[in-house]
Amino acid sequence: QLQLVESGGGLVQPGGSLRLSCAASGFTLGSYAIGWFRQAPGKDREAIICISSSGSTAYYTVAVQDRFTIFRDNVDNTVWLQMNSLKPEDTGVYSCAVGSWCRPEIYQYGYWGQGTQVTVSS
Repeated sequence: QLQLVESGGGLVQPGGSLRLSCAASGFTLGSYAIGWFRQAPGKDREAIICISSSGSTAYYTVAVQDRFTIFRDNVDNTVWLQMNSLKPEDTGVYSCAVGSWCRPEIYQYGYWGQGTQVTVSS
């Protein structure tokens, strides 16, 4: 059974850091592009960053380019999202999803995880 499970979310103060994980089972995550998406309260889900099967990074949200990093661990079959210098506007549900290649359009992605809540607040 193909499955993605996100974890690592929580409450963090502005300026803090979190590392989210996207763990895959039932398939080899390294063979696909993995995107991270964010849905802020009252807003549509948006693509923020993606890592291709070759390891290239694509940013889809300018506001995170200098603060978020994506990387994969093919041994653990996991993709990580390192988030630094967090801001209140980073608050939302973060989800990972599998795609054939990195694209900003949500419909390009197939399997999705259940999401993990990130709240940035003092």
